[in-house]
Amino acid sequence: MSVRLLFFHGWGFDSAIWDKVVAMVESFEIGFADRGYFGGFREDPSDGTVLAVAHSFGAMRVLANLPTHCAGMVAVNGFDYFAAHDGYPGVPRRVLDRMIGRFGVDPEATLSDFRMRCGASRSLPTICGDALGADLIVLRDGDCRDEAATFGAPILSLQGGADPIMPLAMRDAVFAHGQQVSRIVARDGGHLLPLTHPELCAKAILQLAERVA
Repeated sequence: MSVRLLFFHGWGFDSAIWDKVVAMVESFEIGFADRGYFGGFREDPSDGTVLAVAHSFGAMRVLANLPTHCAGMVAVNGFDYFAAHDGYPGVPRRVLDRMIGRFGVDPEATLSDFRMRCGASRSLPTICGDALGADLIVLRDGDCRDEAATFGAPILSLQGGADPIMPLAMRDAVFAHGQQVSRIVARDGGHLLPLTHPELCAKAILQLAERVA
């Protein structure tokens, strides 16, 4: 089976976060699903078999709207639920409430602070359209745990052991009800593994691609 790689970025970033990784998996046909936070909106029209490769909030994007014939997902710093709720050890809802409130007043500063917490560079792209603000609300209110539970294909969860965004208990709890979940931890990794650990990301992609081929 020929598998196409379909890359999804997370909140506050775009498809460029995958540049280093893509350079290491060029033997595959590759596509991108870009929300267009900074322009460059892209949807993938392919109806062939794909392996989803998602960063952070991108994993929720995959689960909420599964690509046709999705053979599996590599979730890098990914999750199926973000906000803490009813015993789920996510990010405190009050933190997200503050972000949403501040975003309505000063979206650039809100984005800049988040990206700096993640460890990104200070250079800030220009925000385009309403998708970034809308997805911040989805980040707070969205819950894809049921979708993860019914997703029959394998999920490989690659997490950073020093992630400043996702608490340890949350990293351990993501995809808890998935049917075929395997886990890898980059002990010194943060929340931007596609930038800081591209070789490990590429290795995880190749590992799952070989499994589902």
